[in-house]
Amino acid sequence: MAILLLFACVLALVLLNVPIAVALGVVAVAALVAAQGLDILPNLPIVIYNGATNFPLIAIPLFILAGSIMNASGISRRLIAFASAVLGWIRGGLSIVSIGTSLFFAEISGSAVADVAALGSVLIPAMKKRGYSSEFAAAVMSSSATLAVIIPPSIPMILYAVMAETSVVQLFVAGIVPGIVGGLGLMCMAYWFARRYNFPVEESFRLDRVWKTFKEALWAFLMPVVILGTIFGGIVTATEGAAMAVVASLFIGLFVYRELDLAHLKEAVIEGGVQTAVVMLLVATSALLGAYLTEVQAPQTLARAVAELTSNKWVVLALLNVLFLLLGMFLHSAAAIILVVPVVMPLVRAVGIDPVHFGLIVTINLGIGQQTPPVASVLMVACSIARASVWEVSRVNIYFIGVLFAVLMLVTYIPVTGLGLVQLFYR
Repeated sequence: MAILLLFACVLALVLLNVPIAVALGVVAVAALVAAQGLDILPNLPIVIYNGATNFPLIAIPLFILAGSIMNASGISRRLIAFASAVLGWIRGGLSIVSIGTSLFFAEISGSAVADVAALGSVLIPAMKKRGYSSEFAAAVMSSSATLAVIIPPSIPMILYAVMAETSVVQLFVAGIVPGIVGGLGLMCMAYWFARRYNFPVEESFRLDRVWKTFKEALWAFLMPVVILGTIFGGIVTATEGAAMAVVASLFIGLFVYRELDLAHLKEAVIEGGVQTAVVMLLVATSALLGAYLTEVQAPQTLARAVAELTSNKWVVLALLNVLFLLLGMFLHSAAAIILVVPVVMPLVRAVGIDPVHFGLIVTINLGIGQQTPPVASVLMVACSIARASVWEVSRVNIYFIGVLFAVLMLVTYIPVTGLGLVQLFYR
């Protein structure tokens, strides 16, 4: 009962347009004072500080900063040019190029919002100019940007790993196959739309142009290969890999492409700082909520209550899928992970669900949540760029959401889809 009341209070404040981090903090402080009295107040700053200084969390601002610098360095333009050379000959090629470029950019940014903001500002106007509807252009960019939370390095995966006390590297590896499957599925759906509405072919296939654009984008391709390769190989941790990403992005922007000047660097640092502040404030205030939930043993109570209903892990997974799909409609992915994962992990472990498997399921669920109103953070950015109605875009986007949902079901009930590479390399 305490859990439901807590979540109801947080949701009520969010619906009143109170920032999520503030809502979490206010509700958590009120709950702690009600449970332990005013004497608890001097300890709360220490709880907040400890919650925000977990070493793996350093990877979040570093990956965000690396993505901002890479975007300011002309990386996105070179990726688009290469993807267009490879895929532009297909009917509706520009929409497929958008999805393919998102797959590449996802390996740099780790953030779906950064992905749609960086690529959408270029590709959505280009699609509209070529005769694609605003609604279709926004739907394609929005849904493909969600691949950034599935393909490593994924910021929601880093948060989940911290909250669930599991391996972030194994989560990264688990996301590779589902991310590629999701990308191919979205491409197939875009091609179906292209055939149905007779979208244009961009250009004929020319091997010399493929080679030229590949050479220009080579450093962009090498960066995720080197960084993720060293992380997966156990040479560096995810946090150290994030630091390498920043150094590499600076080197490429300043000395290779030479498009990163002081003004662009300042803009990238500010953008990275703002995005980091949003996430870290959530993490800090969530520590207060975690302290209260631990005090009242809410996770253990929930685990016992569900265990009395069923001990079948597949049924439990179905229930948790419904829970996270609903939460994704109202909460930012970081907030949903911080709020719910610590509560349900005892249940997850009690019924024998692999924490890495569950982390991948949570990530895909919340990726779908980025596409489903009323919150739909990624969809809102795409609609803003396309200047299109959210509800009109959603009518098109529902088909692409169906692809992401199919990937979710595949990962949930055929675990080898995500865990196959993890078991091959780490177990």
